[in-house]
Amino acid sequence: MGVLSTLIRGLVRGADRMSEFTSKRGSRTHNKGRGARPTGVKISSRKFLSIRAMIPEFVVPDLEGFKLKPYVSYRSPRGTEPPITAQSVFAEVVAPQIRKDFEEGTFTKDQLEKYGFEPTQEGKLFKLYPKNYVR
Repeated sequence: MGVLSTLIRGLVRGADRMSEFTSKRGSRTHNKGRGARPTGVKISSRKFLSIRAMIPEFVVPDLEGFKLKPYVSYRSPRGTEPPITAQSVFAEVVAPQIRKDFEEGTFTKDQLEKYGFEPTQEGKLFKLYPKNYVR
């Protein structure tokens, strides 16, 4: 739309409709918020039921004695390492164990749980995250 058509539409429909809708323009029960996700649900009795699984949990490491600052500039270059995939985790963690057991002659298909394979994944796409992999 052009500038003139926007201006005419604003004059015809009223300038109020063109301005930004903020929490000050709504009723006293209206809270626009800032895009935060809810931490629970409203139940039929108009009460708010907080659900622990919906509350975000921030894991912050202890930075005492740490030399670097907990800030990364937006001007810093992008990382050079490729993103971690299931194949790369398998190649780095599980494959050497399987290769070692195969060379020793102790590898059997019946003992795949040793390498992180879960029997509940049978028939599904093989999930290559072993149980003992540090995440």
